[in-house]
Amino acid sequence: MADCFDGNILAAKSFARFGVTHMFGVVGIPVTGLANRAVQLGIRFIAFHNEQSAGYAASAYGYLTGRPGLLLTVSGPGCVHGLAGLSNAMINTWPMVMISGSSDQKDFGRGDFQELDQIEAVKPFSKFSVKAKDIKEIPDCVARVLDHAVSGRPGGCYLDLPTDVLHQTITESEAEKLLTEVEKGRVFEATKAPPSSEIEKAVSVLRKAERPLIVFGKGAAYGRAEGELKKLVERTGIPFLPTPMGKGLVNDDHELAASAARSLAIGKCDVALVVGARLNWLLHFGESPKWDKDVKFILVDVSEEEIKLRKPHLGLVGNAKKVLEMINKEIKDDPFCLGKSHPWVEAISKKVKDNVSKMEAQLAKDVVPFNFLTPMRIIRDAILGVGSPAPVVVSEGANTMDVGRSVLVQTEPRTRLDAGTWGTMGVGLGYCIAAAVANPKRLVVAVEGDSGFGFSAMEVETLVRYKLPVVVIVFNNGGVYGGDRRSPEEVSGPFKDDPAPTSFVPGAAYHTLIEAFGGKGYLVGTPDELKSALSESFSAGKPAVINVIIDPFAGAESGRMQHKN
Repeated sequence: MADCFDGNILAAKSFARFGVTHMFGVVGIPVTGLANRAVQLGIRFIAFHNEQSAGYAASAYGYLTGRPGLLLTVSGPGCVHGLAGLSNAMINTWPMVMISGSSDQKDFGRGDFQELDQIEAVKPFSKFSVKAKDIKEIPDCVARVLDHAVSGRPGGCYLDLPTDVLHQTITESEAEKLLTEVEKGRVFEATKAPPSSEIEKAVSVLRKAERPLIVFGKGAAYGRAEGELKKLVERTGIPFLPTPMGKGLVNDDHELAASAARSLAIGKCDVALVVGARLNWLLHFGESPKWDKDVKFILVDVSEEEIKLRKPHLGLVGNAKKVLEMINKEIKDDPFCLGKSHPWVEAISKKVKDNVSKMEAQLAKDVVPFNFLTPMRIIRDAILGVGSPAPVVVSEGANTMDVGRSVLVQTEPRTRLDAGTWGTMGVGLGYCIAAAVANPKRLVVAVEGDSGFGFSAMEVETLVRYKLPVVVIVFNNGGVYGGDRRSPEEVSGPFKDDPAPTSFVPGAAYHTLIEAFGGKGYLVGTPDELKSALSESFSAGKPAVINVIIDPFAGAESGRMQHKN
């Protein structure tokens, strides 16, 4: 019957009607029809080689756009592979929805094809999950997962679509009625804001502080709080410290940026206004000895649970942008500003200048064979040379990410994606693809270690297939952390002639990988070769891999986290 819709069409129509424009995934039984229908209805489907990378793409897309990133997988193993992306979204608190096909409901428990209790499997990694048990439930289930993903603290949600439900049919008029009913019934959450009395208290604490500090993270970036943040910094003269993915909300080169004096800033501040950043391992749990034992924290977070967990001096529950707007309004009525000659601002400023000049002296040297600093300086200058809109930088690896964090400069919001709260390796290519799709006007530059690249290297074919403006720079030092660093005593046992567990094939020709698919590869080992490759690939704006040969003994094992390994 011409006017009948099956579950695939109804699901695709539901996503399109409720505002979805992009979907990432790997097709197969039983969801190929759903992907095809989605494309037909104007949703761009980006097909990957591996659900893990597609899931990382969906999670980053949620962060970059503020709308749920969608991952489509097959049943069973496809769903399990997708858990990597779903859990990454959950830990980073980014909105994402994983949609998986599942086995026929009547055959469940009998060993059906790719059978798995997927609702149970996703529980630890999702804030909400639902199974559509009948075709008529599809529109409501779609609306619920999309709405839950962005409500309160954002996170991962899961939608289960059994094979039999995808094959059921209803008439076009029934489908339209269901879609209209669900659309009318959707209620969107109001922007959370604390009472004005709490804002007054917060401003009073900041005003009385002798050594205040503003710390902001990717929650502030997700909340689009950059305008209010810059206003607050410039109106009060308070130094600021971004977390790695908060970089660029206020220009890294701003005169009040305290990143290069991080230890002094967090060790000596007496009041810290923390916006959209959690007091977790990245901020040393807000505890001494890294922080002063008497520091007063004012925490701004969308989650009341987070504030209860951290027990700050003052907690402001609400959207970062809205809360900062209220703080700015309160300060405007009775302004205060530290001024450049304030002892605290002077101390931070002096420390920043000292540390920057030490770092610049190191960076100024052309070291060949390359260490990490020489190529990173050349990459920094090439990225800054692009101007605005600034490229999105994707960074992963141990040493590569650590060095990149302190050397690469972010001048615009949401232009740095890295391993994040969970320290996830393997996110690189997925994040690149998400960034290219979410920001079509920006170049995307990945700066990756060879180990990080290896997790998802096959997705360079995806870059070529969709003609995405992504340049992947691989720091190739021949292994995880680099060459064989074992002591002679450790090289023993019956398999002592095997390569070290941290070693890869030396001199691997990673640049030829993209050439196999028609992309452009570069092999570089000197400053001039790297400058030339960057200049050519950046201006071409086409998929490329630059294989940068690094001294295998440059850098440190485990980067800056040796104490944990």
